[in-house]
Amino acid sequence: MKFVIIAALAAVALAAPQYSYDAPARSRADSSEEVAILRDDRVHEDDGKYNFDFESENGIRFSEAGSPDGDEDAIVSAGQYSYTAPDGTEVVVKYVANENGFQPQSDLLPVAPEFPHPIPQFVLDQIAFAAEEDARRARGDSREAPSRSYGAPQ
Repeated sequence: MKFVIIAALAAVALAAPQYSYDAPARSRADSSEEVAILRDDRVHEDDGKYNFDFESENGIRFSEAGSPDGDEDAIVSAGQYSYTAPDGTEVVVKYVANENGFQPQSDLLPVAPEFPHPIPQFVLDQIAFAAEEDARRARGDSREAPSRSYGAPQ
């Protein structure tokens, strides 16, 4: 019985995956070069308001201000950060973070294309008709029940 247990343990040990990891080549951003902090100002007030400004010698800048607001004193904040991209482009992102989520703004962010064509009038008419039906139903005007079949005579 001891032999079976020892054999099972040996089989498990031999079957364990053998991992090897080769670190990727280091890029300039991964270098161990130290970067001096030029500014690091932080203010945290007792009422939950805060602001901070940070700047390093490699051009990274970050500033943010926030305060408790809204439901259950959720933090609402606004700020911006900037840095130089590897291709030399100056990246500046301004943002607001509130009950609607994180909302960044930058000339470098992609923009959705405009709607490809105008909305046909029959679609706009149907939307208006549905809004009228909803308004009648909300007023309690049930004289006219909504249609249960489209286009069929009643």
